[in-house]
Amino acid sequence: MVASRRETVTIGLLCVAWYALSSASNVVGKLVLTELPLPMTVTMVQLLSTVMYSVPAFALCDVRRAPAFPRRYYLRVLVPLACAKFFTTMFSQISIWKVPISYAHTVKATTPLWTAGLVRVLFGERQPPAVAFALVLIALGVGVASATELQFDALGLGAALAAAALLSLQHIFSKRALRDTGAHHLRLLLLLSALALPLLAPVWGWAEAGALLRARPTGGWVRVAPLLALDGALAWLQAVAAFSVLSRVSPLAYAVASSAKRAAVVAASLLLLGNPAPPLNLAGMALALLGVLAYNRAKIHARAAPQDSRPLLPV
Repeated sequence: MVASRRETVTIGLLCVAWYALSSASNVVGKLVLTELPLPMTVTMVQLLSTVMYSVPAFALCDVRRAPAFPRRYYLRVLVPLACAKFFTTMFSQISIWKVPISYAHTVKATTPLWTAGLVRVLFGERQPPAVAFALVLIALGVGVASATELQFDALGLGAALAAAALLSLQHIFSKRALRDTGAHHLRLLLLLSALALPLLAPVWGWAEAGALLRARPTGGWVRVAPLLALDGALAWLQAVAAFSVLSRVSPLAYAVASSAKRAAVVAASLLLLGNPAPPLNLAGMALALLGVLAYNRAKIHARAAPQDSRPLLPV
């Protein structure tokens, strides 16, 4: 009884930490990109932070090491996953740079729509009526939010949609990689970040290295450099908190917590950054988030193997 109560308190504290860290990461990222509009650079800092902090932290916590993967598996599965992780993060940064965080996260709530479409195309999986209804709610909510968004930007919308689509691909193939290899999920997160850095460094060098050298942030590097470092640390911490919750609760509980987290990020951004949001815009956001929650519940109950519904590598 005491142990169960202690575990409940631990999960509650982890959820609070997860919500706070994710909200802080998005707000700090928005501040960085406002003064230093280089989303690929911010992405590289986040990936580098994941590697730098994960190596000693996982060793200290005795996280199980990843197995030795065959070279063919690297080329066929891990390298594409690493590239997907990089571009998911980059498009997420572009979206919060170009549009308010609240709107970016509302659009990213379309992840289940992309997942449903991808599994239909790749594996021929049809969705039950309850799942289809939830997907309609999500689409309707995002449509209302987009139609009433005061700071609408086509690039921001496209980037948020691309991030949602790539996140869906990560969910599908990360689950397969973990099932096939038995690797620890945190080790897979570290491995993908470590692979993405050298693979995408030439692209970053071509696209933004010169601009970074010429950059003159409005607040000066004395202000921006610490914010950039803080953004990297927060991005790593919120991912670790998310996985810590995932390892302790059922898929349904995690789905509920994940939906609540997205709502917390939206609320925090509106409160801290003061972005204007008309009532219809807020209603669209709420409808999309309700659709996400309904999707998660319907999907979990529809599957015979509950563990398959667990989202992995959250962004």
